[in-house]
Amino acid sequence: MTTTITQENDALLAKLEGELDTAAVTQVEIDFQPLMEAGKDIVLDCEKLSYISSSGLRLFLSVLKNQKAKGKSVKIVNLSEDLLRIFSMTGFNKLFGLE
Repeated sequence: MTTTITQENDALLAKLEGELDTAAVTQVEIDFQPLMEAGKDIVLDCEKLSYISSSGLRLFLSVLKNQKAKGKSVKIVNLSEDLLRIFSMTGFNKLFGLE
């Protein structure tokens, strides 16, 4: 699992590549720490994310809660059809801005 974070306009962009499974969540939490401390809107680019486990969904939810507490947003872009189906089944499509 690879996470790349860059500044894009007024937001921080995190590109996720690989499988966000239980084993990868701990490292991605560490990678996301600067995102959650920056006080900027966050865009999660999931174009190259091939799998997300329930632990990965919990991590996304944690990021969303952190951002909402600061009055900031989290947008998820480029979800594959399979991942979009998972987000729809779990109701996450109603929690996040999806593009």
